Amino acid sequence: MRIKSKATSFDIADRAGVSQATVSRALRGSLQVSEETRRRVQAAADELNYKVDKNASNLRKRHSGTLALLFFEDPTADESHINPFFLSMLGSITRACAKHGYDLLISFQQFSRDWHADFADSKKADGIILLGYGDYLAYCDKLGKLLAQETRFVRWGAVLPDQLDISIGCDNFHGGRVVAEHLLDQGCRQIAFLGDASSHYPEFFERYRGYAAALEQAGLALESSLQVNAESTERSGYEAMQTLLRRHIEFDAVFAASDLIAIGALHALNEHGLRVPQDVALVGFDDIPMASFVNPPLTTVVQDTKQAGEMLVTNLLRLIRNEPAQSAILPVKLVVRRSSLRKP
Repeated sequence: MRIKSKATSFDIADRAGVSQATVSRALRGSLQVSEETRRRVQAAADELNYKVDKNASNLRKRHSGTLALLFFEDPTADESHINPFFLSMLGSITRACAKHGYDLLISFQQFSRDWHADFADSKKADGIILLGYGDYLAYCDKLGKLLAQETRFVRWGAVLPDQLDISIGCDNFHGGRVVAEHLLDQGCRQIAFLGDASSHYPEFFERYRGYAAALEQAGLALESSLQVNAESTERSGYEAMQTLLRRHIEFDAVFAASDLIAIGALHALNEHGLRVPQDVALVGFDDIPMASFVNPPLTTVVQDTKQAGEMLVTNLLRLIRNEPAQSAILPVKLVVRRSSLRKP
């Protein structure tokens, strides 16, 4: 009885009409292979019931074939401890990893832990994607240690001058500006800002700077009493709005630095009998799924999480292959819903 031998990459090459080296590159998702060739190779592999021996491949490359995604725990209303904005990005990161033939290891980290050493030393993954960080100035020390250990990592967050790490972020300044311009167009003139406007939270600070630039261009003074610090949680937004109301200052609009802050602020406004948008126009930032289901639906700024996830993975793989990688700022778009519409 003859036992059929296991198909090899040479068998695939013969069937697909390409070289064995091309088969190898195609199956590991190399960008050097055209999409048409990759599909032809994959079809031949499927016909031959060929399975990649990841262990053997990894021994040759001395790679784990895995990328690590580190979430930092956020205070949330439920037990997830995940900012809902990152959930949509998680899907695009997972798909991008699969596209390039990598597994994804997801880990939750408490910011106080020595996570930079855990992953750099354990060799669990070839590189790290970082999502979320809280106080950026405290975070910088850990990023510096990752760089010193020559760990390959990328992060989602603010893109700052002279930074040494690779980050993908959105155009927060432009996002803040278009929000303020929209509220001005609705006839609002006393626009409050809820969010930490300091270097501790550089993304919020850029949104604040964009908002301030629009007010200045409109000839309006920037009033410090209309700004209240808040972190990206519903509770923090609720408390920030309560603080603003206790100041007994007139305001006709609120720009919240995140949707979670806006939703918390909406609850506080409702408790005080203030109608949105008739009495106070309200705008958030992020376009989390909940934003379109609150009453009234929330005007907000959309960040392209699909492109963000793909660029995080692509740039990390470039670092792993010792290829050039660079930070990038992605465009944003204002989505207008009922919460900010004061004009018919």
